[in-house]
Amino acid sequence: MPKVGMEPVRRAALVEATIHEIGRAGTLDVTVSQIAKRAGMSSALAHHYFGGKTQIFMAAMRHILSQYGLEARRRLKKAKTHEERLKALVDANFAPSNFRDEVVSAWMNFYVLAQNEDEARRLLTVYYRRLHSNLLHDLRPLVGDEAVTIARRIEALIDGVYLRQSLRDAAADPQVAVELVLGTLENELVRCGAKRPAATLSLIAQKERPE
Repeated sequence: MPKVGMEPVRRAALVEATIHEIGRAGTLDVTVSQIAKRAGMSSALAHHYFGGKTQIFMAAMRHILSQYGLEARRRLKKAKTHEERLKALVDANFAPSNFRDEVVSAWMNFYVLAQNEDEARRLLTVYYRRLHSNLLHDLRPLVGDEAVTIARRIEALIDGVYLRQSLRDAAADPQVAVELVLGTLENELVRCGAKRPAATLSLIAQKERPE
């Protein structure tokens, strides 16, 4: 019988173990036994908490999206201008807690899972809609009718950076990813004659790079 109060701790351990096992394997073809072993518990206990492998994968995906949401809200809370809010949204996608190799691998595999699993598709749809809505909120005052097109380009670029990272041997570098996306966003704003100088996006990103 599981100890009272241990369930949240063990669930969290299983979720993190799932993300690491997917990252190690590069695929969803991992077993509950492998996940449970990494979490330091039995397969029976893992099944007790989640019911099966798909449920554990869904819990891991919800955790990843929850972490992204926390990072986005934390950064947006500090932002004062539209440019700062746009940078905050980009930063959240590449926060060290999100843009690490095992999480990148998990994202790639969850994209595949979403093609056949309704719950996975729903979760990804919620993420995309929120990102799109947030981008539009701060792009429209700067570029007007071009906001939708630019938002879609930035969204596609974020996906592309994750895809390219999943194929690389080098460790994920959040700062490089941020500068790449912000540089593209800056060019888009300049092209559309943004009402405020967009150069602050890349300049702020460069100033924040550790020495």
